[in-house]
Amino acid sequence: MKVKTINASSKRTKEKIKKSFAALMKEKKSLNKITVTDLVEKAEITRGSFYTHYDNIYDVAKDFQDETLNLLIHNIYELQTLENINLYFDEITHYLKDNEEIYSMILSSNDPLLFTSSLNKIIAKNLYEVLKYKHNKNLELNISLFIDGCISLVIKHFRKEISYSLDEINAYMKETFKILFLNEKE
Repeated sequence: MKVKTINASSKRTKEKIKKSFAALMKEKKSLNKITVTDLVEKAEITRGSFYTHYDNIYDVAKDFQDETLNLLIHNIYELQTLENINLYFDEITHYLKDNEEIYSMILSSNDPLLFTSSLNKIIAKNLYEVLKYKHNKNLELNISLFIDGCISLVIKHFRKEISYSLDEINAYMKETFKILFLNEKE
């Protein structure tokens, strides 16, 4: 990101760029089909305004990635014990609901999560640290299956491939976590 000091005008411009980028992702279905020209026209800004904030289209995509990963990293610090797992799921769900319009547009494209690998690594590492004392012989496999399944459900929600709300998916993830890792059934 280029701009060091973000004032109110700069923040509005960045939000216009990001919202327009998300709309173009939904429309064009692929990141490599979006041009800076498309984006500045959609956002109704000048090329200079765009280049004040970003070097290229991929920087806008990275901005979305970083925003989401920062949220997960921030909330991971709250995930120090198993008692905090429900709070962790709730915080992620709250963030997704607050940004549902933008993520619906981005995740309806053919480039669903440009950062799935990073996302998996962050969540897996932290879940492993919390769960490593549970003596589950398939812990790494279970964590991988669980994370991949959760991400898939969220993508399907935003693509409107399933009719479950984020709250319903959140409740399901928490219940599945208890069954898979804590051997608890409600």
